[in-house]
Amino acid sequence: MNSVKECELEYARDLDQRDPLAHFRDKFVNGDQELIYLDGNSLGRLPRNTNERLKQVIEKEWGERLIRSWNENWFAAPERIGGKIAELLGAKQSEVIIADSTSVNLYKLGLAAINKQSTRTKVITDNINFPSDIYILQGIIKLADRDCSLEIIESEDGIHGPQQQIIDAIDEETAFVCLTHTAFKSSYTYDIELITRKAHEMGAMVLWDLSHSVGAVPVDLQKANVDLAVGCTYKYLNGGPGAPAFLYVREDLQEELSNPVSGWMGQKNLFEFGLNYESEKGIRRFLTGTPPILSLCAIEPGLDLIREAGMMRIRQKSVELSEYLIKLWQHYLEPLGFRLNSPLEIDNRGPHISLGHDCAHQIDLALIQEKNVLPDFRAPDNIRLGIPPLYTSFEDVYKAVRAFEQVVREERFVKYKLGSSIVT
Repeated sequence: MNSVKECELEYARDLDQRDPLAHFRDKFVNGDQELIYLDGNSLGRLPRNTNERLKQVIEKEWGERLIRSWNENWFAAPERIGGKIAELLGAKQSEVIIADSTSVNLYKLGLAAINKQSTRTKVITDNINFPSDIYILQGIIKLADRDCSLEIIESEDGIHGPQQQIIDAIDEETAFVCLTHTAFKSSYTYDIELITRKAHEMGAMVLWDLSHSVGAVPVDLQKANVDLAVGCTYKYLNGGPGAPAFLYVREDLQEELSNPVSGWMGQKNLFEFGLNYESEKGIRRFLTGTPPILSLCAIEPGLDLIREAGMMRIRQKSVELSEYLIKLWQHYLEPLGFRLNSPLEIDNRGPHISLGHDCAHQIDLALIQEKNVLPDFRAPDNIRLGIPPLYTSFEDVYKAVRAFEQVVREERFVKYKLGSSIVT
């Protein structure tokens, strides 16, 4: 810590007074004013405008306009809302569309990539990737029409991504590299440009999962010349539980890749109801089934708030929040056995912070049950602190750290049994 003053509540309140994004906090529903919500990296808060938007969709567009709303608004919604996400990713509006779930999109683009790279037999990922992504890659390998292998590069410490080892592993046999930009446990963030450039030098493609970055970490897909990307909308984009995901395909690749899950929404002249599939041009060819309109429209209000705030201001506050949290960890929690399970380096760290402890799961449960602090737990020893900049205050961070301290000093966590909740 720079001074004892920075350990005090008044310092956090002073930071909040000077925060240019503080007013966005009131733009989200906050039914429990005493709750310190630190799980926005799993499920973002509900924007107030979402209620009104869904009311309009249900009462006006569905209730009154009925089937006419498809022509008036709904049919183009996956592209229109995808275009707003494209602004956050440094992509063209014609390169992003809302479709299906993150897992389904990863499957579609991964299988499309391996089919395009028809003479190559290796897919590369790492062991800090989200397990679901690895499951999907394993399935893609089984479906490939040739002998292919999945190479999982090991992180030495489980915190930092094995960036150099991945770069060294990319060779002439590599079909594509698939990585999560910001690791779901540690918040380690890869250098998109560096890895994409090396892959292209070797003739390989790269497929990025942006789920823990989009809306919190600036990304420039055009500058990095990224091939493919997917991501969810219910974390930092505040689209709601189970909200549809997005996919990105670089414009020059769209006509070269086929959608392996061909469906009528990606069919050219779909209302001719021809029996032979002929894919639509452009990004719409990666659609499959009818989009879930209610869930899709719920994404837009959160996107509009992020666009209003601006990604650079969001990232600046995100860094300030995480740096402040780390300083408080050093002062209050490190002496109590808490470990920093996120990178210290700002450029390699995303928007959430993980703290490790030998009794992490029990501490997490005690915080939720007794201190009205809501983080989450990820095995084996991570308590993840999601601190989305639009609705998290510096006072929230201060009070949360002091709650951690109290739970451990008073041994409140001891009575909690492991495995007493499914979702944390």
